[in-house]
Amino acid sequence: MANQISDETIEYVGILAKLELSGEEKESARRDMEKMLDYIDTLNELDTDGVEPMSHVFPVNNVFREDVASNADNSEDTLANAPLRKGQSFVVPKTIG
Repeated sequence: MANQISDETIEYVGILAKLELSGEEKESARRDMEKMLDYIDTLNELDTDGVEPMSHVFPVNNVFREDVASNADNSEDTLANAPLRKGQSFVVPKTIG
């Protein structure tokens, strides 16, 4: 396997990531990229015939309720949660002079 990453590729990736890498950082990044590419090569050797592609490991279900419009006036239910209220309004501390 042993993928080789060129100096130009390291420079280009650094530019794309807006990073200024020192010589030591470039070598470390090169080793990391080569390891990643080697791992991808290993994965490509796996027999995936008959394996259905998926976007998630677990099934994804919509857990939201149906959005149903109504003309109900729930203001009393809402105001029941207010620590302080005045008529049909919440009472809150004054924040502007």
